[in-house]
Amino acid sequence: MGHLSPFYEKNFECLLCKNKFTSLKIRSSYVKVDFYDKDFCPNYKSKEINPVLYNIYVCPHCGFSFSDEFSKYIVPAIKEELNEKVSMHWKTQDFGHERSIQQAINAYKLASYCAVIKREKKVTLAGVFLRIAWLYRMNEDEQEQRFLQMAVQEYINSYVNDDFRGSQMSELKILYLIAELLRRTGQYKEAVFYFSKVLEKQASASERTIVEMARDQWNEMRNVMNQA
Repeated sequence: MGHLSPFYEKNFECLLCKNKFTSLKIRSSYVKVDFYDKDFCPNYKSKEINPVLYNIYVCPHCGFSFSDEFSKYIVPAIKEELNEKVSMHWKTQDFGHERSIQQAINAYKLASYCAVIKREKKVTLAGVFLRIAWLYRMNEDEQEQRFLQMAVQEYINSYVNDDFRGSQMSELKILYLIAELLRRTGQYKEAVFYFSKVLEKQASASERTIVEMARDQWNEMRNVMNQA
């Protein structure tokens, strides 16, 4: 009996040009998480068997790049804009095979560009930026900070405009994530404010783990700020 690969090909239809293509995914039975960072970045036991590398699907025909979080419909006017700004400049590349961290970063950057043109929800764009930051973290690259800052700004925009409603992001989780990303980017007073907002909701919160994480980070930051 042959050895089963951790990878398998999944079929996709491009949201823009409607052409079919395949992209690699990882079988869940092979995914082993060692631990999570405080901003939910998963650290896997194997650097190669990392689902974050494969969350973006890049159409080899037109260059449109997207994730499962993207809305499926594109209005005609935006299709025209995507064709002008993405497809007309696309030089055929195939992201459907095993990816290095840099290739994954390139795929996410393409997806962020498409998300901006497509007017995706702020929470979706924030998630793309956050994962780019995670990938730079894996490479110990200082670019991580730039994308953490971009991610937190979009999460704040999403929270203020309520655009995270209907997504997988709960109010408690987005508040915590905003606080943690502010902390990681050195915006400590703002971080304490958002950690406090999580704790204000603890009585009615069902996500107890997030409340405990917020309390730990809030206490640690208060101690640091008091010593400064």
